[in-house]
Amino acid sequence: MSQHFKKSLTHRRLLKQHFTSKSNGVLTVGIRREDPTRLWERRCPLTPSAVQQLVQEEGVRVLVQHCNRRVFETREFEKAGATTDETLASAHIVLGIKEVPIPDLLHHSNPLPLSSNKNGRLITSVPRTHLMFSHTGKGQTYNMPLLAKFVKPGMDRLIDYEFLTDGPAPTGKRVVAFGWFAGGFMIAAGVIEGLCASAHDFLSFGVASPFLYLPRPYMCRSVEGMRQTLRQVGTFISEHGTPIATGPFVIALTGNGNVAKGALSLLNELPHTQVAVEDLPSLVSSPENYLVPSDGSSKPFNRSDYYSRPSDWKSIFHEKVAPYTTLLINGAGWQPGFPRLMTNEQLAFTRQESHRHSRYGRFRTIADVSCDVKGGLEFMNKSTTIDSPFYTAKPSTIPENRPGVQIMSVDILPTQIPEDSSKHFSNALMPYLRTIIRQYQGRVSENDRDYVQALNRATVAQNGELQGTFKWLYEPLSEHVRSSNGGSLEIPAVDDNKQVPEFSFLDTTPKTEGIKKTKNILLLGSGMVARPAIEEIAKHKDIRLLVASNNVSEVDFISKLDNVNSKHIDLVDLNSVKTLIDESDVVISLLPVPFHPTIAKLCIERKKHLVTASYISDDMRKLHQRGNVLMSFPCGSALESDVILLNEIGLDPGIDHCSAISLIERLKAQNKRIKSFISFCGGLPAPECAGTDVPLRYKFSWSPRGVLNAALNPASFKLRNKIYNIPGDGLLQSRFKDVPLSDKIPLEGIANRDSFPYVDFYSLGSVENMNTVLRGTLRYPGFSSLMDVFKRIGLLESRSSLEGIRSWSALASRSLARKYHLNTLKDNDEASFRSAIKDLVDLSEEQMSELMRALSWLGIAPSPSSYNTPTHNTIPFPTTKDMTPIDLFSNILSHRLKYQDRERDMVILAHEIIAVSENNSSPFEEVHTSTLTAYGTPVSGISAMARTVGLPVAFAALAIVNGRVAGTRGVCGPSMSEIYEPVLVGLEEAGIGFVEGVNLKPVSLNKKLAVV
Repeated sequence: MSQHFKKSLTHRRLLKQHFTSKSNGVLTVGIRREDPTRLWERRCPLTPSAVQQLVQEEGVRVLVQHCNRRVFETREFEKAGATTDETLASAHIVLGIKEVPIPDLLHHSNPLPLSSNKNGRLITSVPRTHLMFSHTGKGQTYNMPLLAKFVKPGMDRLIDYEFLTDGPAPTGKRVVAFGWFAGGFMIAAGVIEGLCASAHDFLSFGVASPFLYLPRPYMCRSVEGMRQTLRQVGTFISEHGTPIATGPFVIALTGNGNVAKGALSLLNELPHTQVAVEDLPSLVSSPENYLVPSDGSSKPFNRSDYYSRPSDWKSIFHEKVAPYTTLLINGAGWQPGFPRLMTNEQLAFTRQESHRHSRYGRFRTIADVSCDVKGGLEFMNKSTTIDSPFYTAKPSTIPENRPGVQIMSVDILPTQIPEDSSKHFSNALMPYLRTIIRQYQGRVSENDRDYVQALNRATVAQNGELQGTFKWLYEPLSEHVRSSNGGSLEIPAVDDNKQVPEFSFLDTTPKTEGIKKTKNILLLGSGMVARPAIEEIAKHKDIRLLVASNNVSEVDFISKLDNVNSKHIDLVDLNSVKTLIDESDVVISLLPVPFHPTIAKLCIERKKHLVTASYISDDMRKLHQRGNVLMSFPCGSALESDVILLNEIGLDPGIDHCSAISLIERLKAQNKRIKSFISFCGGLPAPECAGTDVPLRYKFSWSPRGVLNAALNPASFKLRNKIYNIPGDGLLQSRFKDVPLSDKIPLEGIANRDSFPYVDFYSLGSVENMNTVLRGTLRYPGFSSLMDVFKRIGLLESRSSLEGIRSWSALASRSLARKYHLNTLKDNDEASFRSAIKDLVDLSEEQMSELMRALSWLGIAPSPSSYNTPTHNTIPFPTTKDMTPIDLFSNILSHRLKYQDRERDMVILAHEIIAVSENNSSPFEEVHTSTLTAYGTPVSGISAMARTVGLPVAFAALAIVNGRVAGTRGVCGPSMSEIYEPVLVGLEEAGIGFVEGVNLKPVSLNKKLAVV
């Protein structure tokens, strides 16, 4: 980068005219005092601790303007190594929170001197960089004068925190904000303010709400203090309820990802039930619930289509949600060109409609934490202050006889918790600030590439010109200049061949030559779950993906993906596999489980990371480190090679771990003790595809062998203080007859292996101190009893083969004869077959009838004409010799019970956690639930199972290849937040999110479950 730091004699002469020797050319960071008229603004972009790091580690000088309102005292900054300075005139980088008052703007047409850290010699002249929430990037008219200061002769750079994102618009998520993440400052304050505003509204028509007891957010010292007050109100509501006169208190929440998660986490302190939007007429809202095609078609909501063609969609929130809502918490962002959540006309409809459902009308209060003035809510026309947090909006569209809507739109909510929010913001900002410092110092590396690109995207103006996606602001800015002084604004022509200015390391174009490095992921395997993983990774254009398989025809769709290639490979040829691993940064193995240890050893040897969806096998576990097990592998362990061998990152295991640990850690942070943990997961046909005529009410999208093997596993668990150890041959008989997760879908459960190791894996304490520890598998009623009968007649036997069998119709009788050593039983004698079963297997008449119907349907026993059976004898009998009963049974199931065209599958994953206060501050047990339901999409041919296995694999691999998993190495599952958080966020954005709830003193799953 040294070419960007040329000496400039011209700049030196100019600098002598405008700057004193006070700066000495040392790279200087300045912390600005906020606008004195913002009485409540106490936040600070950097903490004293961060200042100390910058001074000691980056070698920079830090100046701070004195401010008595700031949450950190000036002396704390001085102790950390900063110097008090009233002007910040010598600062190269100036940081504030909100927009700077124009009279205080440090903006010069001349550059600042910058010296070498080694000898103080002047080597270049550079512009100043300003960082703030400038409120200019969306064309806000009230800040056009500020923007105009940067679009005039000069070199200063304006970076807006709001547009620092982890990827290009519109899908990139903000990375530096005071919103919800590890603390919930904005959302926490917004939820409390909204509830307080609602209580005030209730008083206006003579009703006292329990939320009158809530203190305003600024009266709580921390987020935990807010939680405490909510718990107290929640206890009151549990005992006394909410006012009858106003009906159910319905909270609707818009927004996604961190916003929704933050609000729900706080609302979990209240007794509540989450309901779907379609149940509102009889209440958290996602875009697919209220965004529909504007042409009136029935096309389902598609996020990528919505972002690419927003004009094709319209909001019907005013019809489906708003009329039933007591309080709306709006956290949804909005951009010009996208449909508004509600327009003025739609508000009028809602106010009229809401009186049909309540004497006082609903939709009376909004907590708009997005604070987009005239944005997603057209009628939200101003932000409010902490002194006066809400106002009544009543656009002209609302009739005189109808009231307006009360809106809380405080735009500095996090400043009510200034210390917590400043610490979070400072931590989030630091890597970007360090990158800017390295840009000035000429030592940007490949590791800074993502940060440089993010800073480029957030640069509104530089060198006197608007940059990147902000060039559209020339039009409103020109209008401002004309209307204010009659002048005109010169709009520069776009010139892709424009000479790069002297210090192009601050260039805001997307180009990052010398920095950019393509990342490479190798995916081994091309089975059912590969496609969702491939398509997700392909969205990241800075990543090259190679799919290697012995059947590349399964991934012919990749021809449409620019950054994905395929290669045929024979896994027996390890030298070829080694070559591919050498060329990759991360390896994903979707191969059969027995291959994983071999691939893992090669990754250790090549020092490459590995991701699989499978359980950690004993052979895989041995690769973690040298120690108790003598390793025969010459290149050592995963820890010695500094690589991560991440396993168990599919559905179950995988997403179940991520969601469970996330919820458990949040409860622990609230000083809660877990006394009961129950988790059930199942991949099933959608209810309409699993009629009672289908044997087992089950279908297979991949090899049935795994399901059949699972039916033979022993299981251990604890339920209501009783320990159960069930042998493999008794598992199906010890089922949970009713798992009441849904009012509409009856389910049964089977214990899933040994539940006790998860007490340690989830850090729940000890088994002895737990009331319940149970992990189970979901099936439709009748599955376990019929599968048990299949087992009892020998169809699941795997120890000996069936010699000489030539037809499917003989499978059941041959299996029965082999299990019970019946040498005289004939293949095609149905009467003898029935008689033998009666003698050897204790079945009721109903069970016998069900068995014969199932065997006939499958075509593996003689079938009376009265049975409704599919066409038989169309499936070739295997030519492989010496196949066991379970091999043959698996083969026939994969054909007879496969999904047909237009049929879809379903995945259900549900946790129930019972928690109590660690310090007995509350006498109530809290029952927390977290549920995920996903359906396959027949049109695309992608099953729910494929998505819920393939997507977490992709999200984990992306986190690793992007350097986001820095603290975890060795053989592991997704137990660390740096792994499970990106996975959960990715799933939420992909429309596969969890719905969480909490209740006090309810009838829980723990109390309803019974072992048959």
